[in-house]
Amino acid sequence: MSNIRLFFLNSISVNMIGKLDKSQSHYLIKVMRIKKNEFFSIFNSNGEWEAKILGISKNIVEFKIIKNLRQKEKIKELWLAFSPIKSNNQNFMIQKATELGVTKFIPIIFERTIVRKINKERFEKILIEASEQSNRINVPLIEPTQNLEDLLKKSMDLVFTDLNSSNTKLNKSKFTNKPICIIIGPEGDFSEAEREKILSFEGVQPVKINENILRAETAVISAISIVNYAIN
Repeated sequence: MSNIRLFFLNSISVNMIGKLDKSQSHYLIKVMRIKKNEFFSIFNSNGEWEAKILGISKNIVEFKIIKNLRQKEKIKELWLAFSPIKSNNQNFMIQKATELGVTKFIPIIFERTIVRKINKERFEKILIEASEQSNRINVPLIEPTQNLEDLLKKSMDLVFTDLNSSNTKLNKSKFTNKPICIIIGPEGDFSEAEREKILSFEGVQPVKINENILRAETAVISAISIVNYAIN
């Protein structure tokens, strides 16, 4: 199987003939130096396939699907509710969270959130690139920016990264079949009112992930790793 993997939004089937978009074609031709009759992998949420390059015309790659490599995966839903942060740090956070298995990103505007907008187009591009690189089939989703009250209406098991908590371990038996959502606070931490709302959520598990105060992107990586260890 080729180590070149590209996300393809449309449906895919064996013997299908299709074309890559301009950006993906440029990547294969100019960056990877791939040529006619060579192979690469193409995937979406339904699986992964081997594709053969039929030709290159006007800098657009035409391909044919040769065979199915992997079927659709059944995965545990792992959400990340986070406060938007500065773009460079946020890009790193998105990439690493995708590599670690997050299936949905939920941007939350907390009382102390500083950055209040996200670049959704850029966000989705990073999600796709990180999924291609990390051998994932399912590209994570991103929800619209919302407030804490919106989040707490969802059906989920909530992991609350709380610096004030005395609990340092998650109880696996408390997780249900609902999605697991990790909530990470803003750079100025949660307000007391927000802490009370989160702690009153049915199914919440507060956990102290470190004695030190962590940067948001570091807290995300630590929290996801702790959850993955607890559920696997």
